[in-house]
Amino acid sequence: MKDVVFANPGFFYLFIVLVAITGWYLLRGSRKSASMGVPGFEGLEDSRTPRTWMRHLLFAMRIAAIGLLIVAMARPQSTNRWQKVTSEGIDIVMCMDVSGSMRAMDFKPNRLESAKDVGIEFVNSRDQDRFGLVIFAGESFTQCPLTTDRAVVTNFMNELDFDLVEDGTAIGMGLATSVNRLKESRAKSKVVILLTDGVNNQGEIGPVTAAELAANYGIRVYTIGVGSKGTAPFPLQDRFGRTIVRKMEVEIDEDVLRKIAVLTGGKYFRATDTEKLRAVYEEIDQMEKTQMDVKQFSKLNDEYFPWVVGALLLFVIEIVLRFTLFRTLP
Repeated sequence: MKDVVFANPGFFYLFIVLVAITGWYLLRGSRKSASMGVPGFEGLEDSRTPRTWMRHLLFAMRIAAIGLLIVAMARPQSTNRWQKVTSEGIDIVMCMDVSGSMRAMDFKPNRLESAKDVGIEFVNSRDQDRFGLVIFAGESFTQCPLTTDRAVVTNFMNELDFDLVEDGTAIGMGLATSVNRLKESRAKSKVVILLTDGVNNQGEIGPVTAAELAANYGIRVYTIGVGSKGTAPFPLQDRFGRTIVRKMEVEIDEDVLRKIAVLTGGKYFRATDTEKLRAVYEEIDQMEKTQMDVKQFSKLNDEYFPWVVGALLLFVIEIVLRFTLFRTLP
């Protein structure tokens, strides 16, 4: 049998009002039905029929309906149901390339804007994780430390732009900075999602060295190479300051990105357009489902709905009877 508690028991005081109304109704009925003896009519039977007495049923139904509503307002809740809750949360650093080559227009409107949009979708889809944001070009820095506040992370991602740091591609520095953000983490799963469209050409730490460092700290790195194969349209300015578009060779060091993934137990992906980039994040989302802790607790379940339904049914039946079967009753 269910154990039932009431969230708002103060509403039960309204039953005092119902008792008063019922007492008033009975008192009024006794006064109306008081009889007076008339000589010569002692033998006549009481003319009131059972149908006449049925008028009291309408009042009883109205009182019962109000009583059910009072119980519903007291909010009955069952407490004998137990629910197992699993929290799936990991620490993830988004490591994003913001170098000038991310202006390429093989993604719409360009690689950086597309990477921002899809990255924000990924962050918002995982409400149990902590996220951080590291950016790199010729050097790297932490744009946002690890936090559970997804709004903060997405705001920082929205603000990403070119020329935030010196141009170039320091993949190793970006990864090393990401590792530094995660090395003290106590999460059971620590992940870096490294997104770039180029070849490492700057920085004091090489990509493979940074990957070995990540592996030592148990950090898994998923690498994503963004860019179409062959050539890609790239905006340039001519000597008059006008924007022109030229085809440029796409150069992504896939061998290094694969090696980073292998060394850290991650995976390398190649995204040639926005939809394929979105599919990459969806695959990572499916692979990274780590249980952090499990609890059991007693779940309160609201049980007021049947009481409301019962009250409404009584109100409807009472109204229908009043204007049909009992319409001609005094």
